[in-house]
Amino acid sequence: MTSRRLYILTGASRGLGAAMAERLLAPDVQLLTMSRRPDSGLDGKAAAVGARLEQWAVDLAHAVAVAARLEAWLKQREGASFSSATLINNAAITGRPGPIDTNEAEDLTAMLRIGLEAPMLLASAFLRVTRGWSCPRRILNISSGTGRHPLAGAAGYCATKAGLDHFSRVTAIDEAARANGARIVSLAPGVIDTDMQAEMRSSDPALFSEVQRFIDMKTSGQLASPQQAAARVLAWLDRPDFGSKPVADVRDA
Repeated sequence: MTSRRLYILTGASRGLGAAMAERLLAPDVQLLTMSRRPDSGLDGKAAAVGARLEQWAVDLAHAVAVAARLEAWLKQREGASFSSATLINNAAITGRPGPIDTNEAEDLTAMLRIGLEAPMLLASAFLRVTRGWSCPRRILNISSGTGRHPLAGAAGYCATKAGLDHFSRVTAIDEAARANGARIVSLAPGVIDTDMQAEMRSSDPALFSEVQRFIDMKTSGQLASPQQAAARVLAWLDRPDFGSKPVADVRDA
């Protein structure tokens, strides 16, 4: 049996996630995506190159059920059939920019569940089932510079990304103490021209004091396209020293 590279990718229907999903497709790849709305065009692209693709329509705000489904799915796979196994936690939402007291409780809860709870639960399931697999295992968490540098009006989003960074640091320590431990990185992908950026630029300046900064980044051409960002992120994933720094930025050397 020919071995395949296994990738599990969340938030794959638009922006950076959609660009990564398309770039991952290859004859030796099995790709499982998780999004609220699967990409209708991705199946044809996978078939054209001979990649195996499965797309789940899931809501990561209810991550307990999604993680249980992933665990059951992984248990049905034969670890020896994979040359590597990778979980990419990409899904996140920013919520409406503004001071914390202007955020609705439901919005904050969804932000934390999708941006931090879901990656932790999926990583737990992934590591538990693949513990006995002999192939290299990796977890790539898509973080943000806002997890390391405060952004006024974005307390919830900053908190989820800071939590993602520290979760990655601790898990890296735990995995380093185990035989064939997984390698993990929380990676800031740079500033990307996505719907999330458009939402920031259209925010009320009275609530989001940084709105002009986001407008200026767009007008001055500082934003990478999702395709450019995906290439940089996946190049980092393939680095031989992946995991040597559990918190990193694609703009680092």
